[in-house]
Amino acid sequence: MTADFDGLSDPKAMRALAHPARLQILNRLGVEGSATATEVAEIAGITPSAASYHLRMLAKYGFVEDAPPRGDGRERLWRAVGKQLSVGLLPEDQPDVRDAKVALMTAFRREANREADRALANVETEPEEWQDATVFHRTRVKVTAEELARLYKTIQELIEPYAVRRREETGVPDGARVAEVQFNLFPVITRPVPGLPTEDHGLAQRVAAAERVAGEAGEAGS
Repeated sequence: MTADFDGLSDPKAMRALAHPARLQILNRLGVEGSATATEVAEIAGITPSAASYHLRMLAKYGFVEDAPPRGDGRERLWRAVGKQLSVGLLPEDQPDVRDAKVALMTAFRREANREADRALANVETEPEEWQDATVFHRTRVKVTAEELARLYKTIQELIEPYAVRRREETGVPDGARVAEVQFNLFPVITRPVPGLPTEDHGLAQRVAAAERVAGEAGEAGS
């Protein structure tokens, strides 16, 4: 699976991005538009000076750039470059590239899980129509590697017209709000078999512990 963003073939760029605060900053800029270091600092829960550092690192590797100033222009504004981020392992990847990709994919998954957990925790507070539209779904399929890659492209084509950046270009309908689509495509690995539990459910260990305690008490009393 090739990356849609060339920077994600650079291990230094990927390691720079695989930081929770930077992922949150990039997501904030991608969804809500340009912002100052202070504004993204609030989202990431860090100081403005730390946010400025993270923004400079993101800019160094081409993930963000300066945005047109607002008002009197005294505040520095940043914006996302507007390109989709995608990363996948390739057979020809060198070890340092592969390690950086795995680290970035792990960071992506961790942040995605947090988003899903927040949504699940608050789903009952959503209006009825949004509760009906919220879905957590898994499906097992039987496919070849080529079919799985083709499925990825098909899903991407379905999602693309609804992406935030595309909607802002074509017009946002009334009632629209930011939502998230998550999907993972991977071959299933056989789970390790733990084996059957013993019938005593730890009874032998509890009996042995009780006998040891009783023995120690007897020695103390003699």
